[in-house]
Amino acid sequence: MSAALSAATASLQVAPLSAHIGAEIHGVDLTQKLSAQQVAEIRAALLKWRVVFFREQFLTHEQHVAFSAQFGELTLGHPVFGHVDGYPQIYSISKFRKATRFEGATLLRPWTGWHTDVTAAVNPPYASILRGVTIPPFGGDTQWTNLVIAYDKLSEPLRAFVDGLRGVHRFTPPAGASGTEAFVQAVSQRTLVTEHPLVRVHPETGERALYVSPSFLKHIVGVTPRESQALLELLWEHVTRPEFTVRFKWEPGSIAFWDNRATAHLAPTDIFDLDFDRQLYRTTLVGDVPVGPDGRASISLEGSPVGAAAAIALN
Repeated sequence: MSAALSAATASLQVAPLSAHIGAEIHGVDLTQKLSAQQVAEIRAALLKWRVVFFREQFLTHEQHVAFSAQFGELTLGHPVFGHVDGYPQIYSISKFRKATRFEGATLLRPWTGWHTDVTAAVNPPYASILRGVTIPPFGGDTQWTNLVIAYDKLSEPLRAFVDGLRGVHRFTPPAGASGTEAFVQAVSQRTLVTEHPLVRVHPETGERALYVSPSFLKHIVGVTPRESQALLELLWEHVTRPEFTVRFKWEPGSIAFWDNRATAHLAPTDIFDLDFDRQLYRTTLVGDVPVGPDGRASISLEGSPVGAAAAIALN
């Protein structure tokens, strides 16, 4: 057996980073096509640890797309804010993203900025794959939280209560801030609004997760505004408890691959206090329509599903 073939069939090394979420995977070259065994092992680690990380993987845009495609269909880079020129499947995450920065003072609370990707769509991406290219020497860490353990750690009466609730997710600027002109134009042209269950049943594991993306979930259906606010703030505070989270320090060539069906994450804001540039690129994989414990699926109120057709059409 050749050395290359032996490396392709060897088991990966999975090193957990915290009690409930996050693991680094070693022993694989993501610039090359993966074996069926490697794909299966990475998927298994993703389902167990919710987010997995790779180091020293210096992928091109083409290789990033090829790696991602081994785990599912790719979406357009972003359904509202577009994509990298020439690469419709890739979304640029730079330090100064004009379309998604906000003007004005924002009310900051412990859960501010936490979110699950594109939950305003009826079928949010099932996974996101983020690649670090230009990384500051310090600062700029990203955090993830495990929404399954967050659900499990609720009291039994509260779990039973939230099992039957649904909430409306939409893209809007944060409370107290007005979006930039580019943001307002993008959102007005590509409105996404969806009613999701507050508790999502994971389609692969059957686990229940608190599906309460703080940045996009605006209100709970069927309760008063004050009841909605109080309950959401309790849940948002709960899902961001430190013991449910992992914090990742980026390096050039780092890759994070996370399960959007079971996680929320927090992008860094300390980078705006530093003089260093920061550039990452993200792909997302087409997801299914969430289903609650009662068997009811999410309902699109405005906008179209997030799928691969848009990306294909741009090729």
